[in-house]
Amino acid sequence: MSTFLGMPATPPRSPYGTGNLRGERKFPKAAHDELRNEQLRRNLGRATHTIRAKRIAVTGELPDWEELRDAGSAVKTDTMNRLPELLEELERKVTECGGTVHWARDGVEANEIVTRLVRATGSRDVIKVKSMATQEIGLNEHLEAAGITPYETDLAELIVQLAHDKPSHILVPAIHRNRDEIRQIFLDGIPGVDPGLDNVPAHLAAAARAYLREKFMTTKVAVSGANFAIAETGTLSVVESEGNGRMCLTLPDTLITVMGIEKVLPRYQDLEVFLQLLPRSSTGERMNPYTSMWTGVTPGDGPQDFHLVLLDNGRTAALADAIGRAALNCIRCSACLNVCPVYERAGGHAYGSTYPGPIGAVLTPQLAGMHAAKDDPNSSLPYASSLCGACFDACPVKIDIPSLLVELRHQNTEQAGTTAEKLAMKAAAAVMKRPTLYTAAQKAASLSRAVGVGGRDRTISHLPAPLDGWSDSRDTAAPPRQSFRSWLASAEGAATMRAAAEEGARRTDDDRQEEQ
Repeated sequence: MSTFLGMPATPPRSPYGTGNLRGERKFPKAAHDELRNEQLRRNLGRATHTIRAKRIAVTGELPDWEELRDAGSAVKTDTMNRLPELLEELERKVTECGGTVHWARDGVEANEIVTRLVRATGSRDVIKVKSMATQEIGLNEHLEAAGITPYETDLAELIVQLAHDKPSHILVPAIHRNRDEIRQIFLDGIPGVDPGLDNVPAHLAAAARAYLREKFMTTKVAVSGANFAIAETGTLSVVESEGNGRMCLTLPDTLITVMGIEKVLPRYQDLEVFLQLLPRSSTGERMNPYTSMWTGVTPGDGPQDFHLVLLDNGRTAALADAIGRAALNCIRCSACLNVCPVYERAGGHAYGSTYPGPIGAVLTPQLAGMHAAKDDPNSSLPYASSLCGACFDACPVKIDIPSLLVELRHQNTEQAGTTAEKLAMKAAAAVMKRPTLYTAAQKAASLSRAVGVGGRDRTISHLPAPLDGWSDSRDTAAPPRQSFRSWLASAEGAATMRAAAEEGARRTDDDRQEEQ
């Protein structure tokens, strides 16, 4: 008697319809509307150019910058190769230091865990550190539905929250807003703000500071993300520029950290590499103004109740993809967004996901899938790129984003079923493997010139459906009057080839004489 245990199943992706990993429209349609927003394009252009220039300046100071990138890539690749054992080590160390570890298979479970933990404290409010993971799973919306009010304390995240908006950048969520817009958002959204508030950055920051300080001093529960977690020691780290994150990490009685499982690093020493790579690649700074690290619970100092929620939400599915798993090496620096010509013009909202830009076009389809529903918007993301390669050059851990995008395009085509493109390719293959048909097709194409196909400029600017998608964005060269094969078989072709052979023989003789 034998027992069939079944075939290994593909790990699940983020559940359809949950969180913020899928937009309502495909990228081309969403981008088309965003391109009409001239203010958005000005804001994005100004901000990305500034950050890009600063990054180039500070990375150019280091003679070993490329070696640091190699080291970061090697550490992350090693981490992904042995992720299960490192996560178990992290859990063990966090527990030994007084923390509690929770495992969440997806965003639904993570939201339920956090909500239960907050309710257990009796608090109806939480303060939050900027966190991509909690944005990914839609934690704020879930807490509000449960009667718990979350307060974003990162200045840019606060702007987005008060405007009932969505982040449009990994590092600078409110990059699409200017000072005048922020002023109005504060006037509308912050209780008791001075009605005479102007748009001077220092005054805007002061208004936010006065509002947030009261929250810091009275709220007993904080929720954070994590930039890194060290398996060797159980230490977690958050890097930021304002200090608001540190207030969240030190003042409340309870701290709940939601972290994607790919953020773990093997050793404490590995931070030496990433604390040089991350600030230079993200904000163009030599180091982050605030680098906070904590290990479990310390009696009488900081939060006395610490919980770590390890979030999968499709990451294991990405890990199972031998090619696509490289995207999990991402350290969320946003360098690829700041150099991407597509992102700079379309903005982050067009991607429909918490993760916009080149890395989002790779990571989002891997976490949430591309064919979870008919006409899944995520299926268009791998095509939201010119494949110029600038993102690869800028990535501090050398993720080959263009190659990953090409692979995802291949996967999308394989999963799409029968399409007009596939039928056209099959027809072309049938013709090309039959010399007689291929020759006839070439003659027919050449004859098309006789009836005016291609016009004076010898290009075809519009093709009929289903080929119009190609001609909408590029011109196609008109077929030549004579194919190469027919030219080669003609008297002119034969004469040209003989002349070329004779010229080659003459040059060979001249070379031999020079050697002698």
